Amino acid sequence: MKLIIAIVRDRDADPVSKALTTHNFRVTHIASTGGFLRRGNSTLLIGVDDERVEAGLEVVRNNLEPADDVDQKRATIFVVNVNQYLQY
Repeated sequence: MKLIIAIVRDRDADPVSKALTTHNFRVTHIASTGGFLRRGNSTLLIGVDDERVEAGLEVVRNNLEPADDVDQKRATIFVVNVNQYLQY
């Protein structure tokens, strides 16, 4: 199992979250700030089976708005291994 941590612009959080849930991914949305100008960001936590990582990344990529300028990043994404997953 993997955890995709996607840090996206606030305006992208809702469309990306909706697209992920439409494709049967579970998403946790956390409001966050960061970067040089402390702009609003959202952190999306997406738990996925190993074989669905690329599909999840594709959904995120396809639902981000275009960048405002050439140097602007649309998202920062980390994919990390999950050693243990529990639900109570």
